[in-house]
Amino acid sequence: MMRASTFLVIFCVLGFIFLYAPILSLIIFSFNESKLVTVWGGFSTKWYGELFRDPQILRAAWVSIQVAVVSATAAVVLGTLAAYVLTRFGRFRTRALLTGMVTAPLVMPDVITGLSLLLLFVAMDQLIGWPAGRGMTTIIIAHVTFCMAYVAVVVQSRLASLDRSLEEAAMDLGARPVRVFFDITIPVIAPALIAGWLLAFTLSLDDLVIASFVTGPGASTLPMVIFSKVRLGVSPDINALATIIIAIVALGVLVATWQLKRSRRS
Repeated sequence: MMRASTFLVIFCVLGFIFLYAPILSLIIFSFNESKLVTVWGGFSTKWYGELFRDPQILRAAWVSIQVAVVSATAAVVLGTLAAYVLTRFGRFRTRALLTGMVTAPLVMPDVITGLSLLLLFVAMDQLIGWPAGRGMTTIIIAHVTFCMAYVAVVVQSRLASLDRSLEEAAMDLGARPVRVFFDITIPVIAPALIAGWLLAFTLSLDDLVIASFVTGPGASTLPMVIFSKVRLGVSPDINALATIIIAIVALGVLVATWQLKRSRRS
């Protein structure tokens, strides 16, 4: 028993080292004065200044944030509606088709999704003239397409475990289904909606493959710019950018953990 516990501890330590040692190395070398990311030339924060003076990075970051916010919001609305239909409406004629359409982006390779959406946008542009060209609009539509599948799964699992007696009691008291949905269902499943929004935001912000297919000139997202820079060699300003992203994520996790502990105490 002692050997087994010791083995598990060693295995966990090695696993954490494997996962977090590269991240720690990236953070350390973001403060490197040298242009060579593998040679330490002294402590310096100049690459953070270079990062904030790079218009390409700043423009791409702003595009990514805009796309992620709009895509996550639209995905929550559409994903919640799809999950509600699949959970509350029982069996109907096109249920299998709707289920397949909702879950297809979960298992579809990104390359296939990106290529199919590209062909769709080109055909729509030729037939109806919208969307004209490819840019932020096509990226948002593409991101909503696959993000809503993840939101639907999260919300559907919460709706399936929801106590329906609350909704039935509200309707017995005279509330209409629409008011029950907004006054009872939405507040109860609010944590699932927030989780789905955060998941969709992260997936949209992190996407590279699909955005590369459906974007056009002047609408490069942050992952696309980083990938184009890394192909020529990792530069210290990319390390600085990655460090800032890690710090933001870590801060978000700490705030969420603190809020969770606070809610449990109260």
